[in-house]
Amino acid sequence: MAGRTRRLGVRWRLAVLGSTLVAGVTLAGLGGAQVTFTQLKLAGQTVQSIQLYGAEYASETILGRVLRITRDDRLVTVTGFGHTLLFPLDEDQQRATTDFNTVQLDTARRRARTATLVNGNLYLPLDTLAAGLGASYANGAFTIAPAQLLGVSSRAGRDSDRLVLDLSRDVEVIDEQRGSGVVLTLRGLSGQARRYTTRGAFVPSAEVKQVGSDVTVTVPLPASDGYRTYKVVRDTGVRVVLDAGPGIPRSSPDLLTRVTRPLIVLDPARVPGVGRDVTLDVARRAAELLTKAGWRVQVTRDPGSALSLEDTLKLARQSDVFLALDLGRFPNSARSGVTVYEQTGRASAQIINDIRAGQAPPYGTLVVAGTGSSRRLGDLLRGELKGGGVTAKQESTSRVLTLGEAPQAALLLELGWANNATDLANLGVDGRLKIMADAVARAVATYLTARANNNANVSATTPEARP
Repeated sequence: MAGRTRRLGVRWRLAVLGSTLVAGVTLAGLGGAQVTFTQLKLAGQTVQSIQLYGAEYASETILGRVLRITRDDRLVTVTGFGHTLLFPLDEDQQRATTDFNTVQLDTARRRARTATLVNGNLYLPLDTLAAGLGASYANGAFTIAPAQLLGVSSRAGRDSDRLVLDLSRDVEVIDEQRGSGVVLTLRGLSGQARRYTTRGAFVPSAEVKQVGSDVTVTVPLPASDGYRTYKVVRDTGVRVVLDAGPGIPRSSPDLLTRVTRPLIVLDPARVPGVGRDVTLDVARRAAELLTKAGWRVQVTRDPGSALSLEDTLKLARQSDVFLALDLGRFPNSARSGVTVYEQTGRASAQIINDIRAGQAPPYGTLVVAGTGSSRRLGDLLRGELKGGGVTAKQESTSRVLTLGEAPQAALLLELGWANNATDLANLGVDGRLKIMADAVARAVATYLTARANNNANVSATTPEARP
């Protein structure tokens, strides 16, 4: 009996000892984890964070809403707001929360808390992130300062000018060449609307506008010039640099050449027996104005020579604007005055007819304009002529071969009638020819600028289109 009692006592003590050991392991596990869930204000939203050995961490999933986070084996890269941070991954949670590890914040290295894993998920220390991103941080609150345009400066160069935008932090920048200008759109930026004037010959001005939550910066730039943009990240913020001018190589895709460097063809007819070569005079004056404004222009003849019909048709097929200039000629006709003719009927090329009938491939409008393009150009031209005191009638024709070959806007401008004494007298006045040339240049430039803006699908105001 005594032996049995001793055996029961030993079993009881072993059982008590076993229970004590199990309880000790469980408590150690709870105490060793050192993880508590907390709430964090991140960029204006309440999200979940954790306290890990007294330091606040947030998960890759949460931080990925405002930052770009990538992991390559044991190195974590964080990019955002103009900064790049490198964190070694330390799976020892307690050691990760000390300054045992070295992190890299942009180009500076410092000893700080680093990344670690919790239940297999990646977590990052908020105080180290704030130091690297220039954010404000207190326990439970991670605040990213709003992006602001701090200033605009410029520098004139020999063959290009430079425009510099100073930002409080990095934002997305989209640059587009629209007609006769370049537009920078800075996403999520606030800035004061203002027009800046520079001393540069190639970037004479810049207009800053607030469009919703974005800022746009519009810079006039001839279609023949090139430009480039890039960022410079500094400790105090980010600089967006725009270099523009003839010294910068153009880098637009060939497809966009139809928008950014359209071809304008002026085809002045040779009219014998009227003395002064008025059609060539108007064409050359208009070409000079357009060329000075950066547009690409070709005139089909000069006083001594002219392109063949086949070469003229080839140019017409390549043109974005084709404008024939002529004088009305018909025996014993009593007609007089200026007339703008728009071509009607089917084109000679089937693809042109197909696209105009609505069977347009992607970007088809860059190749073939709709039937309303010539009407829009004609309305602009008659409006410009009227502004100069010249009333022009509007008519249609189907018998001009070159107009039928042009895939984009095409018109015939009849400057007057060769057998009308009043018209010939008017065309002998230099001021009259200047009015017509100015009207042609302004109408074409306005039309092409509007076309570029429509193809870019923009709503912002573009720079002045007049040459």
